This record gives sequence, C-alpha cells and structure tokens, in this order.
Amino acid sequence: MSELDETAVLARVRAAAQTRWPGSAITGLTPLPGGVSSLTYRSTLTRPGAPDSGIVVKVAPPGLAPVRNRDVLRQSRVIALLDARPEMRMPSILFEDNGSPPLFVMTLMPGDSYEPLLDVTAEPPIPEVVARRAHTAARMLASMHSFTPEELGVDDEPVVTLAEELDRWARLFDTVDDDICSGHRELYERLAQSLPATIPERLVHGDYRLANMLFDGSKLTAVIDWEIWSVGDPRTDLAWLLMHSDPAHRFHEQRSVADETAGAAMPSADDLAAAYVGGGGDAALLDSIDWFLAYCLYKTASTVSALVKRNRRRPDPDPTLVVAGRHLADIVARGTQAMTRFENRSVTR
Repeated sequence: MSELDETAVLARVRAAAQTRWPGSAITGLTPLPGGVSSLTYRSTLTRPGAPDSGIVVKVAPPGLAPVRNRDVLRQSRVIALLDARPEMRMPSILFEDNGSPPLFVMTLMPGDSYEPLLDVTAEPPIPEVVARRAHTAARMLASMHSFTPEELGVDDEPVVTLAEELDRWARLFDTVDDDICSGHRELYERLAQSLPATIPERLVHGDYRLANMLFDGSKLTAVIDWEIWSVGDPRTDLAWLLMHSDPAHRFHEQRSVADETAGAAMPSADDLAAAYVGGGGDAALLDSIDWFLAYCLYKTASTVSALVKRNRRRPDPDPTLVVAGRHLADIVARGTQAMTRFENRSVTR
C-alpha cells in the first residue's frame, strides 16, 4: 500500500468544505484508530455563524482499488441511509469526494467504544453502564432488522448467502498451517451439512458488537465501522453480538481488576436475546441460533488464525496475537459445543 499524502487529502477536504460552506475552515488531520480497511482522521470544522464541530475523515487506502471493504463511498452510502431513520443512531455524512483516493467526511459523535470482555483500558465503564450498553445494542439491532432492504434502499446489493460466507472462511483457513489451528475441518463439515433454511434478508453490519459502537456513558450515539456491511441473513449479526457475551477468543491473558469488573457485568446471551426480542426483534430468529453461534466461532477462528500466521512472520510479533494463538483451540471447541446443541435440538423436534 502506498503512503497517503495527508497534505493533499487535507487540501481536498478544505476545498469541499469551502464549496459547501463558503468561508469555512478545517484544522489539520489527527489519525484515529478503528477500521482496518481505510484510514480514519479527526479534525475540526469552523463555519461562519456556527460553533466549531468535530468531524471524521475516512479515506480509502492509496495504491489499492477502492472496492469491497475498501470502498469508503459504499460505507458512506449505508451510513447516510441509516442516519435518515430516526430509530438508528448514526453520524451524519457531510460531504464526499470521489477523487483519488476517495474519501468522505462525517460528524464526530461523542463517546467511547469498549468491548467489555476483551478490551483493556485505563478507565473502563462501570458495571451498570456495561449492562445498559449491551441491552441498548441488542434493541438497536432489532430496530435495524425491522427494515427490509427495499425500505432502506439497499435492495440493489447482491445477497450474501450462508454457504458463500462459510466457504469464504474455509478458504481463509486453507491458507493456515494445521499447527496453528486444528479441528476446524470437522466443524466446517458439520456446519455445511446442516445449513439453516433461508429467511428474508436484512442489512448485515458484519461485526456488530459493543466495540463498534460509540457510547456517551450509557447513551448510544453511533454504530460505527461499516466496512464489511452486506445484505444477508440477520441471524449472523445477532449471533455475533451474543457470542461476545462470552467470547472464547482472547487477546490479553490478564486484565486489570477494573476491566474484569466491567466484563463481569456483560449480560448473558439469553439476556441479550431477550432484550433483542423485547426491542421488537423476531423471536423466531433464535430457533437455530446455536448453528449461527457455531458459524460465528468458526469465522472467528478463521480470521484469528490468519492473523496469527502473519504475526509469526513478523520480526517483532504483536503480543496480543501471540495470546490469541494460544486460545484458537478454545474457539473451535466452543464452536463444536454450539454445533452439538444445534444438532441435538434438531433431532428432538
């Protein structure tokens, strides 16, 4: 990937802001974490007659075709569509620039992101806030699932099927040596042989969890990181959220007492499922949720395995990925357990 010319990007952002708000000004760009397929910066927008406001600039990586997860204008599109829905909590798109590389600018929303059972931070939220955030996330997902692709305006997107997704992660696993993660082929076979019946498609975030949301205290201000959104089976997002109520993967063997206390307040999968249904979600989506939990664990093992493989080749390995590698067997074992529950329930029906 080529180096981004931040000076040129800033000039483009300033020109676009001047076109929309003559007399406006943009401060410099400060890099932000978050997202893996685009570059993210914060800045400040000054407009005549208006208070200064924070903005976020998302730029496609230079030197690579802006397609799939690197297509930042595709991200901008879905954010704008969801922002138009009062039920959703989203940033507002201010303007786009289809130059090279493409970019868009949106409002900077207040809040922080934190995954209660995985992250390490100096000041994690208190337990009561963690529980409220998780319940809010479940209800927000129910709101998102209430819109059909036609109602949202994304019905022109190709539908991503479960079989296609499953094979995608299997192909990624094929690039990884067995000594990194074993047992995944058996889990794949069991998943592939019992694909659940299709249901009406919905918008799928692709990584729906608390770490991809901004909260101001316990108030949800924005769902973020839409790099891999698609139209597909809504149960994948629901299971992904439920999986993070008790994740098998780890990046830190030890966390602070405050982090552990915050994590202990994360509601159970059953509790989050009840919040989802209480928020208007379809209870029927839970009928085969164990298959989707097994699928999410398989996907997690696949992606973590690929990261561990790359990390082994680095002269200075990332210690968090060294820890993650030690827990790969736990992820596959947890997926196998979920698959067994699904198969047993299928037999008794």
